[in-house]
Amino acid sequence: MATIEDVAKLAGLSRTTVSRVINDQPYVTDEKKQRILHAMDELGYVPNSSARRLRSQRTETIAVLLPRITNPFFGNLIESMEQKASRAGYQVIVCQTHDSKKKELDYLQLLKTKQVDGIIMTSLVNDWELIHPYLENGPIVLCNEYMENNTVPMIHMDHRRAAYEAVQHLIEQGCKHLAFVHGGQEGHLTLERKRGFEQALLEHGLSSSEDQVIQGPMDVGDGRHLFTYIKKEMPHIDGVFTGSDEVAAGIIYEAAHSDWKIPEDLSVVGFDNQMLSLLMVPSITTIEQPVKKLADKTVEVLLKQLLHPDPVRGKSHVFDHKLVVRGSTRKEELIIH
Repeated sequence: MATIEDVAKLAGLSRTTVSRVINDQPYVTDEKKQRILHAMDELGYVPNSSARRLRSQRTETIAVLLPRITNPFFGNLIESMEQKASRAGYQVIVCQTHDSKKKELDYLQLLKTKQVDGIIMTSLVNDWELIHPYLENGPIVLCNEYMENNTVPMIHMDHRRAAYEAVQHLIEQGCKHLAFVHGGQEGHLTLERKRGFEQALLEHGLSSSEDQVIQGPMDVGDGRHLFTYIKKEMPHIDGVFTGSDEVAAGIIYEAAHSDWKIPEDLSVVGFDNQMLSLLMVPSITTIEQPVKKLADKTVEVLLKQLLHPDPVRGKSHVFDHKLVVRGSTRKEELIIH
């Protein structure tokens, strides 16, 4: 097995110079760097990453906190984040909180105990006052989730605007009695979608009440139960805006086994433009998030924080969304992806 001395001998340089290149330290000319890299490649020399981490006091690992990996949106987000981080020499560990306040705080301890260099949070269940102290131990970046204050960088789309456009579309299709469905905790992201929902209703003179807000449904099974509930308890509802394509798919599936038709009796809008949204009959009108752009920017911002800590860390990066109109709100599918 090749050693650092072997690399130095083949490159015709000192061991110290080789060490500088391996640890990405300054004051080495490009010509010498290329000689060392060529020698390492020829010898098949692989630097001891553990030793490098000890010297740099870095783990070269970042943690991503998310509610559940089974949600395709988060699965796609993690895949893109891992690819971006890997190209920069970092590993990603996935931490599922299942919307548990305790689990969220437990995972933040990874930053405090120096087991990770930084943390990406895709959801928030604790009050920010409990999370803020962890910034003393390393950078935290929010992706998808966001809040009113700007203590940390936030990478997201405008969920209020997305919800507004979705509900506006339902109203334009003739819906007059709408329901807003969300799962899990009522965090800031959910509140923003709710505000968009209420704004659209208000502008069109439609009623808005708490019984139109349904909390809890998160997956296909929940969507099926939700349809049964709406048909039995809220038959006047003619339009549903959900925060999940999975829930929308469950509604459509169950409706197909009833005397209700989608969208004639009930129009449905999902969220995230998952592959599932194309497979349903009718296919699902949905909000498309720019997942790869969100993931890449989040990792980029976090790595910049690691290399060049910035005391003014609260910049927001807001990306555009797209309303993809399909058969669950219109009889003819106008957009096919």
